[in-house]
Amino acid sequence: MFVVTMVALFSEADLRRVAGERSFDRGLGYLDAVGDLEIGVDQVTATVYGTDAYETVLTLDGGVTGWCSCPHSQDGFFCKHLVATGLAMLRQAGNVPRLRAAAATKVQSLESWLAGLPREDLLTLVREQVRADRGLRRRLELRAAAAGTDLDAVQARVRELLDARAVSRHGYIEYADAPVYAAQVGEVVDVIRGLIDGGQAADAEDIATDALSAVAAALEQADDSSGYIGGAANVLVAAHALACVVAPADPLELAAWLARFVFGGGQLLPDFPDDAYDGALGDRGIAEYRRLITEAWRRNPSGWHEKYLLEVVLRAAGDVAAVVALYAADLQPSGYTHLMIARELDQAGQAGDALEWAERGLREATGRVDSRLVDYLAARYEETGAFDRGLAARQGVFEADRTLAHYQALRDGARKAGQWEEARERALRQLQSDAAALRARGRADFSWGDGPVWISALIDDGDGAAAWDAAAGIASERQWLTLADLLSSDRPADVLPIYLRAIEPLRSQTGDPVYQQFAALLVKIRDCHERLGTGPQFAAYLAALRADQKRKRNLIKLLNQRGL
Repeated sequence: MFVVTMVALFSEADLRRVAGERSFDRGLGYLDAVGDLEIGVDQVTATVYGTDAYETVLTLDGGVTGWCSCPHSQDGFFCKHLVATGLAMLRQAGNVPRLRAAAATKVQSLESWLAGLPREDLLTLVREQVRADRGLRRRLELRAAAAGTDLDAVQARVRELLDARAVSRHGYIEYADAPVYAAQVGEVVDVIRGLIDGGQAADAEDIATDALSAVAAALEQADDSSGYIGGAANVLVAAHALACVVAPADPLELAAWLARFVFGGGQLLPDFPDDAYDGALGDRGIAEYRRLITEAWRRNPSGWHEKYLLEVVLRAAGDVAAVVALYAADLQPSGYTHLMIARELDQAGQAGDALEWAERGLREATGRVDSRLVDYLAARYEETGAFDRGLAARQGVFEADRTLAHYQALRDGARKAGQWEEARERALRQLQSDAAALRARGRADFSWGDGPVWISALIDDGDGAAAWDAAAGIASERQWLTLADLLSSDRPADVLPIYLRAIEPLRSQTGDPVYQQFAALLVKIRDCHERLGTGPQFAAYLAALRADQKRKRNLIKLLNQRGL
């Protein structure tokens, strides 16, 4: 689902600018995977179907920004799903004013009706909703308890509201239920802040402490890949820290609790903001917290969590030498630890030492070198104009691990060095040899896997014709579909069988994501027939297909919406 405040419509150029050429081009391929598009007063909701059903958020406030539940967006990028969502909205740009006006009319009608209800009728309506919605009842029970003076009742209502079973009878919070649980955490935060504002900071601290334990326990039984619960938990942490400042909490006792929490349930909170407690801990509490973390690491120096927390503590203290020593005590063969040391030294203004550690990492690496180390070194070399050294680093990694990502990095470095033509020819020969070796070992059927890197590299270079010529007998179905999309305008007769082959296994499957793929492929099949001038043949094919799939009501509804 995505939400956008529509001050003005953005353009394709805006999407291309914020996403970059690569994500924008990939987003074009997902345009037909955008479903459930609904435009409201200041919202646009949709679902984008890829390897999963992704929720996206587009906001328009002096520019286009966005959020998506996919991993690429979680890393801070404007992803292809956001691009597809924006493009799908632009398809209906002419209808936006009418749809917003219709949505505004419905909202105003509802608000007017509610405002005109007599008090008893309004109470009756609320009671009906409370009986039907257990989550709403518990939220209102918490508000009612907070309005009184019985803090034990508030504590009990908080525990009920933050029990995982509050949103799921079987105790596991599904992906779709995570926003509901996060909203309930928000209700608790409001109560805690109200207690702080009302001069009851010590009580607020106790309630927030219990609430954090409850949320940590719920996260053990939750699919929070969307990050809703983790985000709400961090807001709860901020409220707890504020209560500890205002109360005020005993610094040593707080340090002991914080150490127990970060080694316990707090491990499940993403990016736990332990520095939020600095104001409540003071110098004495911070020193005690660091002592406790250091002792825990000494008891278990191989524990990854102990090591991570010690890194945080040492970094906060500004002890760069100690951080470097901690990393250096356990150097990874991939060179990643060397990279971490280089980054620490860079931040400390020790660029020369940082480069030495990175180069040492490349020399000492055994097996597969971490590509991030190579990216770091190449960037450092290129900053000083040493493009040949950057290219050499990328060339070495590519030859050791010939993946598409390493091919792309090689291309970038070779272009900067002015040697791409020669480097490309050599790299493609190696990739072609890899594909031939796989075929010789009887691994020519890649099915729906990634397929040979050789084919993907040619596609990534924009050399669709060469990729097509090379694909016979070795390309995966995914690669064939990508090629079909690239060449459908010029070679409809060649790509039509690919689309027809891809749609066949979907005929026996069900579910909205499948139906979206089904409809998208049918659109492409129709377009091929139109280019070939064989419209009647498609009409017969479509009629037979609809008759075969007629029991799938949601699919037929979707086909009707797509004009199929």
